Amino acid sequence: MSAGLVAPRPDAGRYRVDMDGGGNVRGELDEELDRLFAARDRDDMAPTIAALQALYEEHPRDARVLYELAGAYDTAGREPTALEFYERAMREGLHGDLRRRCFLQYGSTLRNTGRIADSLAVFAEGRAAFPDSVALGAFEALSLQADGRATAAVASLLSLIADHVDSEDVNRYKPALRGNAEYLATLDRSASSPPQQATPG
Repeated sequence: MSAGLVAPRPDAGRYRVDMDGGGNVRGELDEELDRLFAARDRDDMAPTIAALQALYEEHPRDARVLYELAGAYDTAGREPTALEFYERAMREGLHGDLRRRCFLQYGSTLRNTGRIADSLAVFAEGRAAFPDSVALGAFEALSLQADGRATAAVASLLSLIADHVDSEDVNRYKPALRGNAEYLATLDRSASSPPQQATPG
């Protein structure tokens, strides 16, 4: 399944509203998901996965259920299954901070399974949606490095420091950090551009 298919389904929002309309189903479901997450054992994810699977059978199109199940499979080392559920969570209209976190986890798992180009595409989409997310930027740099673009990775990290670190030790040098980030980004763009063919003359 293509990593680019992360746009919400046209009816995703309607389904979420329908759930909210039946008493306090949404609130109760979120409380149960929070409880399962807090009780999980990262060294033994089987009980958490089993509990989430039961919720999934009751709510097969709930975006948060899909996302939490993806994360559980991911933690358990079952990345191909996790990727399927991340993609479905995105399509079902995952929103807000959960969507930001899903971009990060989804993109990272794509990288860890060798799908570097798809990982970079997901991080690009995530950073466009959440431009102030330092975590997305940091993990995107890992995918840039995995793509053999260490220069771009360093440029990205320097920009993150200049834009988001407020420290007397750093603030004085922010113009230099931004200048070096731009210089490195220019080097990356030059290295990534296809060579120009000489025209006969």
